[in-house]
Amino acid sequence: MNNYFELKISINPEMEDIISDIFFTNFDCEGVVLEEETYKDLEMTSTTRGTLRVFLTSCPSNIQEILSTERELMKSRGLTDEDLGSWEITLDEKENQDWSKKWKEKWTVTHVTDRITVVPSWLNYEPKENEITIILDPGCAFGTGTHQTTQLCMKALEKYLKKGDSVADIGTGSGILAILAKKLGGDKVYGCDIDEAVIDVCKENAGVNGVGEGINVLFELNTADKITEKFDFVCANILHFVLAEIMGDLKNITKPNGLISLSGILDEKKDMVLEAIKRENLKIIDTLTQDQWISYVVQRV
Repeated sequence: MNNYFELKISINPEMEDIISDIFFTNFDCEGVVLEEETYKDLEMTSTTRGTLRVFLTSCPSNIQEILSTERELMKSRGLTDEDLGSWEITLDEKENQDWSKKWKEKWTVTHVTDRITVVPSWLNYEPKENEITIILDPGCAFGTGTHQTTQLCMKALEKYLKKGDSVADIGTGSGILAILAKKLGGDKVYGCDIDEAVIDVCKENAGVNGVGEGINVLFELNTADKITEKFDFVCANILHFVLAEIMGDLKNITKPNGLISLSGILDEKKDMVLEAIKRENLKIIDTLTQDQWISYVVQRV
């Protein structure tokens, strides 16, 4: 077996989703792990919080160049050095023994609500009566249901999605929100992403969950501005500055009186999103929070 490479990068833990996606998009990345803690006699003895471990199957020579370009792009869109962390990296080649097991050790069963549970595909879980379970393997797509921004969208879907609604998931990642929408009673469900590699992951995850592609489930490479259909419910779990940029597109694909779940927003960055909501004359009907993250459910009036 070929060896693998383990990259460690110092980050602001709040940016785990954003920075992980950079590695999934630009490199041969098989998984990430953040915030490992060591315990002895029930007392924590050490932690690597703020260090993202990235498992790579190949090691391109231009890693630093790509990261520098991505960092400058993030800063041009309003994120600061403090927001991002230092991004100091170390890189080690490792024997390819059980690397795939190492990154999977972090993921466990996640109870998002009393009714919704996310189960990694490599674990066994017996659901309770009337419990909705989503079996998920993130593969090369980020989105395992453990991050606060994903959970906020899932809670919005549970609270506001009506049986028979048509649903669009913009920036679908692993497909988790689209899959949940279908299991909650959504009729026509559509998921799109700008990363071609994740579309196959979405299709596989949908199949495992019994909602595989057909007449009423579709995943494809696309962006909101190119969609001509309108939906009852739109999910967008994306970066705050991207939400602000595409707010008009999200509105355009939403039916009159339809709802949009906006997530991926750090509380300190919410003003940019609120300005875009006001600009597009969208009505805020709910504000959901979890830790330092905030999510809005808005209505097209």
